[in-house]
Amino acid sequence: MKTLLLYSEKFLLHNNETHPENANRLTHTLDFLKSSGIYDKLELVDPQPMSYEDLSEVHSTYMIDRVIEADKNGDWLDLDTYVCRGSYDIARLAAGGLYKVCREVVQEKADDSFALVRPPGHHATSNRSMGFCLFNNVALAAYHIGKEGKKVLIFDHDVHHGNGTQEIFYKSDKVLYQSIHLSPHYPGTGKIEEIGEEAGIGYTINAPLIHGIGDETVKEIMNEIMLPLARQFKPDLIIVSAGFDSHHADMLGGLSLTANIYPWFIENLRKIQPRIVCSLEGGYNYEWLGKCIALEIKSLLGERDCEVDDRVYGEKNDYSRNLIKNLRKLLGEYWEL
Repeated sequence: MKTLLLYSEKFLLHNNETHPENANRLTHTLDFLKSSGIYDKLELVDPQPMSYEDLSEVHSTYMIDRVIEADKNGDWLDLDTYVCRGSYDIARLAAGGLYKVCREVVQEKADDSFALVRPPGHHATSNRSMGFCLFNNVALAAYHIGKEGKKVLIFDHDVHHGNGTQEIFYKSDKVLYQSIHLSPHYPGTGKIEEIGEEAGIGYTINAPLIHGIGDETVKEIMNEIMLPLARQFKPDLIIVSAGFDSHHADMLGGLSLTANIYPWFIENLRKIQPRIVCSLEGGYNYEWLGKCIALEIKSLLGERDCEVDDRVYGEKNDYSRNLIKNLRKLLGEYWEL
């Protein structure tokens, strides 16, 4: 079979050189993937734009129309989130492209995929673009895959909580949302008590982490909570909100994860469901972004040599035991823990 790489040069046109979320993120990453030989092992897929109608099944028409209006001259939707001329169509390409590769994987036309998309998406709520994100690529893909009768696990390893993804599925039991993230940190959501509402109660799992947490603590939380719940959920597809600002060298970070944690995530998630699609979210250190993405892709490819020489910063401590204890208490009514 094959591993797909979703990419288009049009993603580079959404660009503001003064902003951390700019086109250089992709150009540096592509250069690394090509120089390392990984690019040649992937099948390149061109994205297709998502229609206004499909967007509006997840996002409000007010929100979509606001992006369209800002697109006319290039404008800012908030202090963090810019729009260039053409950004609306580029954001539709990111969303539509991700849905396209998710369908390819679910329909067993490909093994898995990495979506090298911009702008990112996990902060975009049902009615607000924010945090560098115009539309929520992962949520849109999961929603439309769900309409086809499939269950989707979304695992988010960005340093920032995916408030938009959580909000969109907070009352749904068709999507299991799991997030590890720094707390307190932008956007201020993702508390351990936020576990869903109505039909969705128990289907939102947050692991808020304190500053400096490293690989071993995260692995313990994954092994004790995230992976057992994912196994019980039995997803038909796993979508990874692949944010690499959780790496210790990232300027917008605060966690102390090494590059080697990212292939570890994939290796362990694929034991539950090998049909995995990773979608780029954050990650702003050019030197490490390409390396981290390459390692995650190598794990998708099933390669075993998925480690690099990266200093281990964080240390294992009692924080994880307390967090695990509290998660078990909160979620024990809904899952076997």
